[in-house]
Amino acid sequence: MNFPMVCIVGTPNVGKSSIFNRMVGRRSAIVDDAWGVTRDRLYGTCEWLTKKFHVVDTGGIEIKNVPFQQEIRSQVEIGIEEADVIVYVVDGIRGLTEDDRKIAKLLHSSSHPVLLAVNKIDDIEKMNLVADFYALGFKEIFPVSAEHGIGMGDLLDRIITLLPKKEEILYQDSICFSVIGRPNVGKSSLINALLGQERVIVSNIEGTTRDAIDTEFVYEDTSYVAIDTAGLKRRGKIFESVDKYAALRAISAIERSEVVLLVLDAKEGITNQDKHVASYAMESLKPIIIVVNKWDLVSSCSMQEFTKKIRMEFKFLDYAFVAFVSAKNKTRIKTIFPYIQKSYQAYHRHITTSTLNEVLQDAQAMNPPSECNKGRLKIYYGTQSEGVPPTFVLFVNSPSYMHFSYERYLENRIRSSFDFDGTPIHFTLKERKNG
Repeated sequence: MNFPMVCIVGTPNVGKSSIFNRMVGRRSAIVDDAWGVTRDRLYGTCEWLTKKFHVVDTGGIEIKNVPFQQEIRSQVEIGIEEADVIVYVVDGIRGLTEDDRKIAKLLHSSSHPVLLAVNKIDDIEKMNLVADFYALGFKEIFPVSAEHGIGMGDLLDRIITLLPKKEEILYQDSICFSVIGRPNVGKSSLINALLGQERVIVSNIEGTTRDAIDTEFVYEDTSYVAIDTAGLKRRGKIFESVDKYAALRAISAIERSEVVLLVLDAKEGITNQDKHVASYAMESLKPIIIVVNKWDLVSSCSMQEFTKKIRMEFKFLDYAFVAFVSAKNKTRIKTIFPYIQKSYQAYHRHITTSTLNEVLQDAQAMNPPSECNKGRLKIYYGTQSEGVPPTFVLFVNSPSYMHFSYERYLENRIRSSFDFDGTPIHFTLKERKNG
């Protein structure tokens, strides 16, 4: 599903990150009194009254010349361009500032609806502080206190009425895969190589994401849909110089795909930004295939050695297949398709309850759980729930007794017993008091 997006903007230290944390329901953004803590855009997902949407927390904009201000402004402009609704946060205690006026002027040029949130209004006596902000020219003003949650319900109620309905494009009997990665790793070249002359292209369909194209094609009697997102554009400016923007392009593509191709640059090696982009696919619990592109430019390292580096750097992606290709030379491209098929099949694989419990019983017998949180885990039985990714519901004496290392052990036992290569698997623990 492709979720709408809400962007939070404002000057530094007005409470943007606190509002972000309120919306996503966890302390994801760093909240600090220090000026300008948030520099990069931070993403989260909010669910309110059964409606889900993405939230983007941006760095604070200032008029004065401060470090990173140009980069922050570029990120905010991209966030505004991509958003469906903008929440403009101001500080009710500080009062109206010249920076507030400058940001308001920027937002008035946007075609997206803007909701003005006057933060730090935590009691009725401070309501008179809101009046000054009508001078900014916004019709809808919401007094809130992010710290105490006051007024957040009204703000969220209004947000969901303004969000557009994102229609999901459904493809019958096709494997949908997306191609993600930081800029200049060869994503477009890989897409072109995958859609080579040997493939039969059925259609090019404009996707639900801005600047996205879904290409439906057939290869060796199997139907595929390649989800590719174009580069970010903003009134003639291109902000590709800062590679952190790759994450923004990846989010919607990942949501609409069943398999994700994470492209790395073999010559440059593995970077922190590669891990950042990969984290979005991991959080979405989608199968990931690591595609090492530009392999023709590497002579000092073997595939085995590079794979070892990948396993070290992406410790929680040990289930992912690794393919080595040269998209430019169109070499080894065919190796990707079997991995896509295997990952897709594993993603949809279902194990019977009786077979699963045999494996769980053997696992506990061979390696009984150690004491954790003043108790010892006992698994009464397990079952696989419907849907994707493969999710195993374990009925236990207490979820708090499950140590992460033992959960990892159970995952490995399940993977070794069944063919779940290529896909993440997920555990849900439920307490059952009477065994």
